[in-house]
Amino acid sequence: MNKNKIINDPVYGFINISSELIFDLIEHPYFQRLRYIKQLGMTHLVYPGALHTRFHHALGAMHLMKMAIETLCSKGHEITPEEQEAVTIAILLHDIGHGPFSHALEQTIVEGISHEDISLVLMDRLNILFKGRLTTAIDVFNGTYHKKFLHQLVSSQLDMDRMDYLTRDSFFTGVSEGVISFDRIIKMLNVRDDYVVIEEKGIYSIEKFLVARRLMYWQVYLHKTVIAAELLLGKILERSRELALLGENLFATPALNYFLTNNITISAFINSNHDLDTFASLDDTDIMSAIKVWASHDDFILSTLCQNLITRNLYHVEVTNVAPSVDTVNQLVERVVEEYGITEDEASYFVFTDSITNKAYKVGDGNIRILMKDGSVQDITTASDNSNLEALAKTVKKYVLCCIKGLL
Repeated sequence: MNKNKIINDPVYGFINISSELIFDLIEHPYFQRLRYIKQLGMTHLVYPGALHTRFHHALGAMHLMKMAIETLCSKGHEITPEEQEAVTIAILLHDIGHGPFSHALEQTIVEGISHEDISLVLMDRLNILFKGRLTTAIDVFNGTYHKKFLHQLVSSQLDMDRMDYLTRDSFFTGVSEGVISFDRIIKMLNVRDDYVVIEEKGIYSIEKFLVARRLMYWQVYLHKTVIAAELLLGKILERSRELALLGENLFATPALNYFLTNNITISAFINSNHDLDTFASLDDTDIMSAIKVWASHDDFILSTLCQNLITRNLYHVEVTNVAPSVDTVNQLVERVVEEYGITEDEASYFVFTDSITNKAYKVGDGNIRILMKDGSVQDITTASDNSNLEALAKTVKKYVLCCIKGLL
């Protein structure tokens, strides 16, 4: 079989599959599942074009990784063919552990475990299936491989993951503020003392990258209507699971039913082939098919929440710099209890608070290093003459008040 395939990507053009092993990994059901998981969860309810998937993103990140490898090799850094394949596999599979609707339901279906943890477990399983050929890729993914800069290309504050999702998400949402000069940034990549660095002449592209990331968080990822939709989706899963654990027979696909009706610990999940395979068969369609049926369920709370999501009648959301007062929340709860005839505990599905944070750059967490013309290496915040970068390193926290529409 000819495994030398070319994929036509709307963002980058043609993407080449560089090896038979990578082709076989893309063909595997674990990876093909990503076709049916939206990259941006419920963001399409705000930006209608945001229907791209984790499958698109993984292939795009792989493409950028190949560009980065070519750049570093052209500058005299030794990356063997085996290492090139390994780092390419690591970025290709970095999101393979995402559940339905990506971050929207993370730790809702399986509590206490992140998608990165699940990705690693699935990579370990694939390594067994492929007779140990992913061992180096897993070491790179974990940061245990002796060439540390390879891991930084996969996971850092200037990795191929971030460069693709900013480029791709801005493309599909139409939000031009997220556009970055990914090609110039990659051309400016270098390695110094086993760390990925950016040559000084690329400093303005990095400044633009950090500003774009901050703006994309406020304008897309943390848009208040996106928050409303994703919190509503989370409340639907919370209510359905509450009913299922009480013995209610809910419509669900076998995979979704398993996670609704079982309390699964982290250790049990990681060590159970059945749990892992069941999770690996879940995607967005499991959730949406159930929600469409639950919209006519006898339980008032579940049916109301599902109908509201289907018709885009989302929560009213207020995002503020200070937490809403306890009195305000209690008054809203009282109104819900009186209007809908439900208990105070049940009112938490219709009135609740949350918080969001935005930090475009984390000093000390895989710093972005600038290689100056004199050979010294500086953090971007000190190398740049843009004082705004110091502000980007500060965590901005905002508070969210959600309630069913009509209360405020």
